[in-house]
Amino acid sequence: MTKKQTKQILRIGLLVGTIVSMFFVPWILIKAWITPLPKTVQEQLDESLKYGFDGIIVYIDQAGKEPGFYAAGWHDRKSKIPADPQALFKIASISKLYVAVAVAKLVNDKHLSLDKTLADYFPALVERIENADKITLRMMVQHRSGIPNFTDTPGYWGHLPKDNRENLELVLDKPAEFEPDKKYSYSNTNYLLIREILDKTLGYSYHQYIKREILKPLGLNNTYSLLSEVDLDDVMSGYDVSYDGDLKNTAGSMVATAEDVGIFLRALNDGSLLNDNEQTIYSSIYEYGHTGLLPGYSGIARYHKDIDAVVVQFVNTSGGYTWNLSEIVYKRIVKILRRERNS
Repeated sequence: MTKKQTKQILRIGLLVGTIVSMFFVPWILIKAWITPLPKTVQEQLDESLKYGFDGIIVYIDQAGKEPGFYAAGWHDRKSKIPADPQALFKIASISKLYVAVAVAKLVNDKHLSLDKTLADYFPALVERIENADKITLRMMVQHRSGIPNFTDTPGYWGHLPKDNRENLELVLDKPAEFEPDKKYSYSNTNYLLIREILDKTLGYSYHQYIKREILKPLGLNNTYSLLSEVDLDDVMSGYDVSYDGDLKNTAGSMVATAEDVGIFLRALNDGSLLNDNEQTIYSSIYEYGHTGLLPGYSGIARYHKDIDAVVVQFVNTSGGYTWNLSEIVYKRIVKILRRERNS
């Protein structure tokens, strides 16, 4: 077979593979990608409602511009209350950024050690969590512990545990997913244990520490550790494509406005939140942006260095392809900002 024939076969194979793969990608995702980019962020939010979102909020903090507040859809679809860009929202795993900051500060103050093991902090777990004597605090922060993720338990979201202890019970005595520090695997159990370590080390709730050391210095008056601290009417309702009701009252989470998350993220990325030593520690253990997902709620909070912009997006619909669609919408918003920056 000649080189020319080989190349022709490869081209045909690539074309066939592309065509076949398109049959396995939901058309709604393809449509979201290929639809011409709107002129404005608000137009993109309005368009996103066609993909099944009940409501969407976006906050943009771009250097040299006034902060942008955008919303579309419903804050509460039953009561026909429009989405409010200043509404409180369950930020889910975006809260891990705040916990990682607390760890960095306490390590800098010598109250915690990244190299101490889970067994050092909780000796009683040696017989209940495999490799507890090898898993360090650093590995837990970085999701390199091998401890199973309790939210991966079959049927978890249909029968939510009452508290952290019940969540932990779901993974106790289970085999490790891998040897400590051998790979990365996202596990909410890591941060459940880290929060317990923080409480034990501080002698009081880590929520108080985060409020004193992070929220108050940044003037974040619309960030709360617990749903019970706020008026539920101020919290954006949450919906799932497979459930008809409002999920606002289910599953615990920090709640905050998109603006508060954006202010926090800007401070984390520009170095104004942490001193030089704390920043060095933080950089060695965790990331500078995050996503969050709970039944009824999804969020994306990232800093984009090339356009010096923090973009926070909240969507109050989960299930189906809504997460994939929310990522597509987010990327399109960033494209709009880049186009504006370069025009």
